Amino acid sequence: MQNPISRIIIVGGGTAGWMSAAALSVAVPKEVEVLLIESEEIGIIGVGEATVPAIRFFNDHIGLNEAEFVRATEATFKLGIEFRGWGHETNRYFHGFGDFGDDHQAISAYALWRRLRSLGDQTPLEAFSLSAQLALADRFFPPNPDPRSPMHNYNYAFHFDASLYARFLRRHAEARGVKRLNAKISGVNLRSEDGFIESVTLEDGRVEAADFFIDCSGFRGLLIEGALKTGYTDWSHYLPVDRAWAVPCERTDPLQPYTVSTAREAGWQWRIPLQHRTGNGHVFSSNFTDEQSALDTLMANLDGAPLKDPMLIRFTTGYRNKFWNKNCICTGLASGFIEPLESTSINFIQNLIVRFLEFYPSRSHSQAIEDEFNRMVLREYERVRDFIILHYRLNTRQDGELWRYCVDMPIPDSLQTRMDLFAHCGRVITEDRDTFKLPSWTAIFNGQGVVSDIYDPLADRLGEFELRSLMRQRLAEIEKVTQQLPSHAEFIARHCASEAFLKPVMAQA
Repeated sequence: MQNPISRIIIVGGGTAGWMSAAALSVAVPKEVEVLLIESEEIGIIGVGEATVPAIRFFNDHIGLNEAEFVRATEATFKLGIEFRGWGHETNRYFHGFGDFGDDHQAISAYALWRRLRSLGDQTPLEAFSLSAQLALADRFFPPNPDPRSPMHNYNYAFHFDASLYARFLRRHAEARGVKRLNAKISGVNLRSEDGFIESVTLEDGRVEAADFFIDCSGFRGLLIEGALKTGYTDWSHYLPVDRAWAVPCERTDPLQPYTVSTAREAGWQWRIPLQHRTGNGHVFSSNFTDEQSALDTLMANLDGAPLKDPMLIRFTTGYRNKFWNKNCICTGLASGFIEPLESTSINFIQNLIVRFLEFYPSRSHSQAIEDEFNRMVLREYERVRDFIILHYRLNTRQDGELWRYCVDMPIPDSLQTRMDLFAHCGRVITEDRDTFKLPSWTAIFNGQGVVSDIYDPLADRLGEFELRSLMRQRLAEIEKVTQQLPSHAEFIARHCASEAFLKPVMAQA
């Protein structure tokens, strides 16, 4: 007998709660009741959020119309991240969502470029990235899925207002049967025989029971930690930043289709352009500066008037020791936190809830399913952790204690192996479900000054004239495409502008 789940309770709203609810609303059998409990008295951490391209597939899977989503969340498009001051103080490079050209005769784009460099050509690798060149020219248009098109080899994500995204998802999920309860939880009740969660008690005395629970209660982890005592593993020795000031400011032109990350003395500053404002934040380490100095740094480097008082967020980089414990999974901040340098917070929510649906349980608990789920999710966390650490480790800055610490800080063996391999031959080993594939690792290595000692010997299969002609053709195609496409602002105005975005235009008219 299947012994199916009949009721799931999601504790907490915000992005994590409503992404979970929306995913369940289209995936679980119709007979399963999904209840989300959140309190309007409890604030959520909602700032301008940047994402990675996988968010497009999540939105599509749950049935969101992209233009409606962009308008409703004041979103803009994101072709990647520009890094300023990473590696050394005057350095600038771009991590674009796309490769540096197609493979040619099974030879990677990086190997082709590396051989070209060995022949004396000093064209930077970034020049072969269509996503980078479009972004830096403030151009945007969706890629063409036809592999014969010069516009197929890039991807995009979004910047949006996280609180508006949660609101949009709520409407979407409730229309598909998800129920919502505005209430505070005063207690969590465990079954005496096995310690599983039986129900939650609300402040007004009501008791809500379920077969399975999803903890989206933020850093406190009301269920996964407060009730189940799961424990937390601290990764601060790898990633020492532990605070962030966040503040929105007035939007300024041009409207850039990318995030900016600027290294500061004790951390880094983000800039996320939205249709109605710009999101800003300063991520820093309290071991190397104080909160007031970090705030002063942020406020001195805004490019528009602040719209709200700054908000301080404290966090500990790491992960919950179990993402699935008994009859509860946790996601969002309840599951762990890896700093926002590469915009992975929402992607972790998406990956975890999708993974849960792949392992969707019955009421008969399987320890094998729980263990495999935890192993696979932790592996995803570790691979992203390594990618973020790489940014800090590949630096020669000497202007702050943080950067001097990063030069010699301990790193995982898994990252050291990747670094050694790329430094030797420009190869990166990735797995099927890695958030960041070979082009992303290549962008960070190259952007921070690592050029492989050798190139793939297979690249010698091309004659010098053929190689130079191929690479010139790629540059010419990128230049032609870049000149033809509309600006980021023009594309939004034509296809998905919000009322706030159109107001300045209407005022001028």
